[in-house]
Amino acid sequence: MRQLRNWQRECLTHALSSFEHQPHFLCHATPGAGKTVMVASVAKVLFESDKIDFVLCFSPSRTIAQSVATTFSQILGRSFNGRIGAAGGSYTYQSMGTLPKELWQVLSDHRVLVVLDEIHHCSGSESDDLIIGNSWGRTVLDRIQGHASYSIALSGTPWRTDNTPIALARYTQPDGDLHCDYEYGLGRAIAEGVCRKPKIVLTDNREIQLSSCELGVQTYSSIRDTIKHGHISYPDFLGRDEVIDHTLSEATKKLSEIRLHIPNAGGLIVAATVAHAEHVATRLAVLGERSVVVSCRTPDAHQTIEKFRTSGDRWIISVGMISEGTDLPRLQVCCHLSRIRTELHFRQVLGRILRCQAGEPSHIGGWLYVLAEQNLTEFAHRIDQELPEQTVVSFSPKRPEHNFDGAIGRAALASDTDTSAHDIELDVGGEWGTEKAMVSPSESTELRISNQYWNDILSLFEGLVV
Repeated sequence: MRQLRNWQRECLTHALSSFEHQPHFLCHATPGAGKTVMVASVAKVLFESDKIDFVLCFSPSRTIAQSVATTFSQILGRSFNGRIGAAGGSYTYQSMGTLPKELWQVLSDHRVLVVLDEIHHCSGSESDDLIIGNSWGRTVLDRIQGHASYSIALSGTPWRTDNTPIALARYTQPDGDLHCDYEYGLGRAIAEGVCRKPKIVLTDNREIQLSSCELGVQTYSSIRDTIKHGHISYPDFLGRDEVIDHTLSEATKKLSEIRLHIPNAGGLIVAATVAHAEHVATRLAVLGERSVVVSCRTPDAHQTIEKFRTSGDRWIISVGMISEGTDLPRLQVCCHLSRIRTELHFRQVLGRILRCQAGEPSHIGGWLYVLAEQNLTEFAHRIDQELPEQTVVSFSPKRPEHNFDGAIGRAALASDTDTSAHDIELDVGGEWGTEKAMVSPSESTELRISNQYWNDILSLFEGLVV
């Protein structure tokens, strides 16, 4: 068996002990900790102990499912393609409704370990002999609960934004807290060198001007205050070239600094839509940076991600493809330009840049760039509060002069809503960065953004001795 980290050995032992008296085990381990290696190692021990015949794995995307299959095949030393002679197969939750009945029959006829990755995507509970929840959760309860010999659920963020119960999870009474059989938090992962220190850069602007016939001219001192007054929405800022250019400029400088120490370090940009991603790519090109865009519309997207994984390319721009679970350890800088502002999604995006590579310097950390919108700011400070070591918050003013040149445009007055079902981003169309897309059919407000940017840098775990 490959050398396991301390937490992986602990969790493996806990899982095997737990299986002596219960068939289900829930592991909550921080994103980037190595949950797939741990659960594949559990499967290996169960095979060697002659306690299982097969393993079935389910996860929320094809990219994750393929990565899971690769890891299981390596650790088990057997094929893991779901065919005759294989140790098992890896599938997506979405595919459960179309899987042949013969596969589900395997759960009844053989001893099967079922692995449910990122289980928070599956909501479900039983009440008065009825199964309620989303389609994935109902399938888990109907087809897997009571049929699998053993099941292990994994999550880096074990809660749902709609506050519905997670399938197969146990909750304490009467407070309703989720019971995890094993937990491995970010603080311990950083202390043990498993994860990088997160460094979150909150970008804001000191002088934002809105003008219209109705408003006259209004000046605000932050993104938060501008949005709070209801005349403009958070997605409007994401479409602004000056905001995009400033964020990309800061992130590319940081990536260049990191690559002096880690030559293959890469950057991720989480975009709002396919059109937005393509527009961001053009703005990166202006900075002399090449990038690759991946989305559900990208032909051979999974091959593109795999190629990026092993290359030395600097930037990959994603729409709903790399925000969760995808194993790209060389990602070390990320720009959060998504419209989704749930804490679950925020932590999953942060997790993409926290997975350590062997031998990398511990002081560099993983850098996340976000706009200082109210929810995102609260999420960042909440992570700060969870980490017990010294936190350094530095103030970095940018371009103190008053300058609105080149910052004039139109902004739609669309309602500022989250499209966060299952925390998977969907492309709703539109052309970003063009006046046509930025004007409301009924009325418009002129938005001017000054050059007075400033950053709060939450440099978490500074001074920590590992």
